[in-house]
Amino acid sequence: MTNSNVPYDRDSRTIPAYDALPSYRTLQGQLDAAYHRVMAGGMYVLGAELEAFEAEFAAACGASFCLGVANGLEALQLALLGFGVGPGDEVIVPAHTCIATWLAVSHCGARPVPVDVSETTFNLDASLIEEAVTPRTRAIVVVHLYGQPVDMDGIRVVSKRYGLPVIEDASHAHGAKYGGRFVGSLGDAAAFSFYPSKNLGAFGDGGAVVSSDASLMERIASLRNYGSRTKYEHTVRGHNSRLDPLQAAFLRVKLVHLDRWNARRRELAAAYTAGLGSCAAYRLPAVANDISHVWHQYVVQHARRDSLRAALAERGIGTALHYPTPPHRTAAYADLKISERLLPVTERLCGTILSLPMGPHLTDQDVERVIEAARDCS
Repeated sequence: MTNSNVPYDRDSRTIPAYDALPSYRTLQGQLDAAYHRVMAGGMYVLGAELEAFEAEFAAACGASFCLGVANGLEALQLALLGFGVGPGDEVIVPAHTCIATWLAVSHCGARPVPVDVSETTFNLDASLIEEAVTPRTRAIVVVHLYGQPVDMDGIRVVSKRYGLPVIEDASHAHGAKYGGRFVGSLGDAAAFSFYPSKNLGAFGDGGAVVSSDASLMERIASLRNYGSRTKYEHTVRGHNSRLDPLQAAFLRVKLVHLDRWNARRRELAAAYTAGLGSCAAYRLPAVANDISHVWHQYVVQHARRDSLRAALAERGIGTALHYPTPPHRTAAYADLKISERLLPVTERLCGTILSLPMGPHLTDQDVERVIEAARDCS
């Protein structure tokens, strides 16, 4: 690996699973200048700064259009609404994902229909989708979980057979590629989150919808702004979901560095794989062919996950769980009465997965220390 020169202000005794501060420390001058530019400009909702980011991010995704919205959940919800998803409809979703993926469907009045995932890639298993399709199915939501794009070729076979739009939940995968194409250009629309911990993160909440479908994006542009494209003319019952121009300015600064940061994440992931590959106690993440993984998280599996996590914490190594309780087992979705037997891989994963520290701010020494601790505690 190449030593990172990124200054990293923290207690040297601990390595957190994630730290948002280094991204500010390393870009402080540019970020402060962006802040002053927006504040002095006097436009604090919508406007030229947001439009500039939307154009730049659409280009970075290989898509024609981008609309900044309030957060990733609402980005996905607005994309679904743009396709007409509503009460009585069903939307296919992965069983193993952040609950926000399911909530976006529910907030449209539709029912999330979970499909199990691959035990090696953690992504939606394309071979299981068709049996979940019913006459009520209106869309398929795929999640590029942990930074690895899903099997879009397999997904597209089913979506074309049944005429279903595919919406990418790309909140973990800014800059990832599948078959040489960027995430965000693979489906009919894509939803991104810019939560601070993301590969491209703001300094607060934020999100975006990306697509090359002009008519779809025209509908979403109205939906995000009270159902209006012209002030005081409301054609639909819309929402108030707009990316703050200040966050857009910060994201413009950080977008320039995304490729370099993702490359650093790949270096760190390679080091973890090399350092832990001989430890039989760990099942390491697999990368599918023709994929450019961006390693939002490096997720291992371990039979004694909870005791391992505690042992690492004692040695100052922070870890995270993404995600320990699948949506179908939460109280929020108890009414769906989804049998755990239908989702065996998801059920196994939720008890074994553990996210190791990850982020471009980590030094080679940090990662060596994590590997040493992980080997000792295995």
